[in-house]
Amino acid sequence: MPETEKQPRGRVLIIDDEKVILDLTAIILKNRGYEIFTALSAQEGLESIEKERPELVLLDYMMPNMDGLTALKEIKRSYPETYVIMFTGKGSEEIAVELMKAGASDYILKPFNNQDLVERIESVLKLRGIELQNRALLSERERLLAEIADWNRELEARVQEKSEALRRAQVEVVQSEKLASLGYLSAGMAHEIRNPLNSIALFVQLIKGGLEEPERQEYVDKILKEVDRIDGILGKLLDASKRPKFEISEVRVDRILEHTLEAFTPQLRQKRIRVVTDLKKIPPAIKADSMEIEQIFTNLFLNSIHVMPEEGTLTVELDYDENYISFKVSDTGPGIPPENLPNIFDPFFTTNSRGTGLGLSVVLRIVKTYKGKIEVEKSDACGTTFLVRLPLCAPR
Repeated sequence: MPETEKQPRGRVLIIDDEKVILDLTAIILKNRGYEIFTALSAQEGLESIEKERPELVLLDYMMPNMDGLTALKEIKRSYPETYVIMFTGKGSEEIAVELMKAGASDYILKPFNNQDLVERIESVLKLRGIELQNRALLSERERLLAEIADWNRELEARVQEKSEALRRAQVEVVQSEKLASLGYLSAGMAHEIRNPLNSIALFVQLIKGGLEEPERQEYVDKILKEVDRIDGILGKLLDASKRPKFEISEVRVDRILEHTLEAFTPQLRQKRIRVVTDLKKIPPAIKADSMEIEQIFTNLFLNSIHVMPEEGTLTVELDYDENYISFKVSDTGPGIPPENLPNIFDPFFTTNSRGTGLGLSVVLRIVKTYKGKIEVEKSDACGTTFLVRLPLCAPR
């Protein structure tokens, strides 16, 4: 059986302009099992490093054209994994310090002892192996730390996403429970209150027929007006809690939007409010009750107009994707205080002294009827934006 060819102990480049020393050193190191390359100048040596990529360079300090110190700096800059031992005939401490600062791993004085040369080379190659291994470990450590940081960021993002989804689900559950409770309460309350109201209205009408004094007739008219107002509030309460009579048809949301805006023209002109409509894509018709869709726009527009000062801007955006029609209603009012945001869809919650606080409750009930979603997308000192999303295939 043929002997297995031995692997070289290392790849060494010798750079020296004295051919005798170059050949002698090459013979010594080849006999010790090293793979040797040689160069008679620094420039030739740099070209050899680029081609052969040796682990170690033996570099003469004194050379013409490019001296050893300049070559050393270039090697350490361009080939940091190639280690360098300097040959020098000058043994001053200043030169030694300068060489080590420039990146030399060791230096050997000429003339050198063969055994000392081999021991220095072995020592530097061993040091190189340890340092490269340490670099690889540090690099791997940095890679693993970066990977762990990425995992942590991804985990935090997932936790935040799940927490936000849970929060929204809890909000929807609470809203649904509130609507259900309101339904039970309002149905009974409307029945109990409307009976005596009807009696009051009837008796007041009888009294009015027998009165001749204009002043007292005016009092009676005011009573009847307040009775009608209470009845109107009860009607709104019922609208917010349960679905009244409805008629499903093919409805174009963009046309209802335009029609509703036209109806608000007097109020908008009175407050000099500018209207901006952005119909990004005209959605297809959906099956819905046109009056319910109109109520959504009406209540959102009423809120926006109420909170805006004169010369504000009402912006309406309309768009759709493969699943939802979405529209946004934005105002330039003062925004909703953060502490009020959790309660804005609650029945009777209002900051308007003349309002009933049922408008957004009605909107919520309608949106829920169509399995849609409504949320405050933004609210700050520059205004508020409501986002409504209705399924393209809305349930009847």
